[in-house]
Amino acid sequence: MSPRINAFAVHPEALKPMMALEEHLAKSDLGHTLVELVKTRASQINGCAFCLHMHTADARAGGESEERLHLLAAWWESSLYTERERAALAWTEALTRVADSKAPDEAYEPLKAHFSDKEIVDLTVLIMTINAWNRLAVGLRTQHPRSWAKAAA
Repeated sequence: MSPRINAFAVHPEALKPMMALEEHLAKSDLGHTLVELVKTRASQINGCAFCLHMHTADARAGGESEERLHLLAAWWESSLYTERERAALAWTEALTRVADSKAPDEAYEPLKAHFSDKEIVDLTVLIMTINAWNRLAVGLRTQHPRSWAKAAA
């Protein structure tokens, strides 16, 4: 698959609002671990290799375990995730698949036990933002970094 356009090189001004959202989210009360789990799960659903490469690396750098990253695609079957994480991941799936899910109450209600209203807004903005990044990267065929030596082995 060949890259189409490098959006950052061609039109960086268009991406400034997205970068501002990222700066806001990095300062939010959601926490690095949860942010990276949400970004990774949405990227799994959307099939975004670039974002998966980036956010699993960022999660590992923040201390996330390989085991939790590997089991994230089936988080609901694993006891490795906290109730707070499970609520966020259910909301991530509902919003990432909003055309089918319609953001049901069953996905929203558990948030209230683990997140303040402000955090629910930040979480929703986080999910919105990673879905936008996924669409940009998938649509423009952004390539993840790779080691040619490792790929050839």
